[in-house]
Amino acid sequence: MAQPTDEAIATAEPATAEPAPAPARRDRTRFLRNPKTLTGLVILAGFVLIAIIGPWIAPHDPSARGPELLQPPSWQHLFGTTQTGQDIFSQILVGARGVLVVGFTAALIAGVLSVIVGVTAGYLGGLGDDLLSSVSNIFLVIPGLPLIIIIASFLPDTGDLAIAAIIGLTGWAWGARVLRAQTLSLRNRDYVQAAKATGESTPRIIVFELLPNLTAVIASGFIGTVIFAVLANVTLAFIGVADISDWNWGTVLFWAQSNQALAQGAWWWFVPAGLCIALLGTALALINFGIDEFINPRLRSPGKEDRAVRMRIGFTPVVRRDYPRDAAPAAAAPPAGPDAPDRPDAPAGPDGAEAPDAPEAPDASEARGGTAPAGAADRPGTAGTDTGKESHR
Repeated sequence: MAQPTDEAIATAEPATAEPAPAPARRDRTRFLRNPKTLTGLVILAGFVLIAIIGPWIAPHDPSARGPELLQPPSWQHLFGTTQTGQDIFSQILVGARGVLVVGFTAALIAGVLSVIVGVTAGYLGGLGDDLLSSVSNIFLVIPGLPLIIIIASFLPDTGDLAIAAIIGLTGWAWGARVLRAQTLSLRNRDYVQAAKATGESTPRIIVFELLPNLTAVIASGFIGTVIFAVLANVTLAFIGVADISDWNWGTVLFWAQSNQALAQGAWWWFVPAGLCIALLGTALALINFGIDEFINPRLRSPGKEDRAVRMRIGFTPVVRRDYPRDAAPAAAAPPAGPDAPDRPDAPAGPDGAEAPDAPEAPDASEARGGTAPAGAADRPGTAGTDTGKESHR
């Protein structure tokens, strides 16, 4: 007597398992699509544009005096005037270039030094690591801003480039320590050991094996150094250490504080410069947050692509085969022919008449006093010796 095969049983059952989703591709634009990063880049791009074309579009000479003394904002002077009639809006436009030049130049100098010292110390180890780490620790324990003020006070020229060099040469130690710690965790990886085994030189391993994996950390340190350099430059100009003849936002605040703008109620003299400093710092901080979220996936907020795929913990798609154990095996279907009965599932009697239906065997669950599962009678399949073994599987 023919028994139904496993393939026939599996085909007859309804498909309950969901199709497996296609493997997600690596999202290379996640960093740029982050709202924090996008907002920061837009604000920073606006300040960079102002720094480039600011001196050309300034409506007045920032140092020229006029007859309108200490006037509030108007259509002729968008940010008002000083007590000598100077246009504050023109000072803000012209001063943006000096702030950004100092910030990015100092960050570039500090970034190069931190990469050289930190990565080299972390990769070489031994005596070289001890010497370079000692130099980094010395710069870390010395207060940065007082050191910058002391060095700047002894220089004959305190222009933008000189201030940027001072800030860059004194602000690299923290980034070097971070890169050293990251390099220590990377130098024993398999791909680094494989490069050593193939005879690659130390500079090539550092440049082509380590630095690509440290790019995000270097970028985050660069943005942080830009923020520190901007604030340090504004501070030096505000206290009069930098050259006050070069316009920047700190110079505007210096003259406002020297002429008692707050006491005179001239809020328009210092508020625009303060807002520009706050907006630039916010833009750089948002970019830094975006880099941190790109590096560390645990900091990411769920986006559309994250909400589209939901993990179901504990729910595994399994095809269930619930067949009764004690039921009698079903009769095979008779071959088709001219004398075949209308019902293929009912065997014919001796006179060609249909035989009465055999009583159904009780379900195994009913025999045990239980209740048969819903829809069990609708599922095709037979019970017997072979199917009983199948259910045990």
